[in-house]
Amino acid sequence: MPILNVKVSAQKSPALTRAIADLLLEHTSRILHKKREVTAIAIDYIDPADWIVAGQSLAEQGKRSFFLDIKIVDETNTKQEKARYIAEVFAAFAALLGDLHAESYIHVHDVRPTAYGYGGLTQEYRFQRAA
Repeated sequence: MPILNVKVSAQKSPALTRAIADLLLEHTSRILHKKREVTAIAIDYIDPADWIVAGQSLAEQGKRSFFLDIKIVDETNTKQEKARYIAEVFAAFAALLGDLHAESYIHVHDVRPTAYGYGGLTQEYRFQRAA
């Protein structure tokens, strides 16, 4: 049930949206073991001229970048899984976008199950009901 918010320095296109969603679904389900059917992804596109790194736009630098913010329930993944996820998602975005700036970020939030949920129910409630 993770929610993924991603910002990409690129021009919006249906093909790129599909490619980003596919790569995130694949990595999130394979590495973090999250169910595809309850994974939500929101993608925002930022013009490279409006994305500034070290005082210069990405357009000026001829680079691309992204920022991925993913929320998962605390204690559902190991440090090793999260490190592998960050490394592999970064590599996948580099392959997809091309000349990726090193200042591209992935932030994995471990959130408390009592403070996180969907459909009006917390993950703690779902855990207790399943037990």
